[in-house]
Amino acid sequence: MELFENWNTDEAVTHLVMLLVAYALALPIGWNREKEERSAGLRTFPLVAMAACGFVMVAIEVIGGDSEQQSRIMEGLMTGIGFIGGGAILKQGDRAKGTATAASLWATGAVGAAVGYGQLDIAVILSLVTVLTLIVMTPLRRVVQVRAENEDAS
Repeated sequence: MELFENWNTDEAVTHLVMLLVAYALALPIGWNREKEERSAGLRTFPLVAMAACGFVMVAIEVIGGDSEQQSRIMEGLMTGIGFIGGGAILKQGDRAKGTATAASLWATGAVGAAVGYGQLDIAVILSLVTVLTLIVMTPLRRVVQVRAENEDAS
């Protein structure tokens, strides 16, 4: 079969490992959003990271890693993932809900893209900072909200 004439098992294993790394780095972010019962969670976040990684890897294979057209790939990824994130934002009265989930989706796309470009250090840092921000800032956000409500009631 012509499709498999150029099959390179070593390259396929490398690609599989990269996709799995992107998936794994997004899992803690998805876990947090799932635990908080947000609109996107355990399924969405790893898929976004893996897809971003996949798009980058395909672009590198097709147009080359040093091509100026790589900027178009990044632009398209940023826009597309932003569009997905926009779907997570809901307006309720004068407030918007889901902005942290949307921002997390965007960061997760960057995690996947970083893995796809072979920038594992950036991917790990993005994943850790995103998860830590979601974990640490949630209680702080609740404290701020309670204080604001108490001030409004006064």
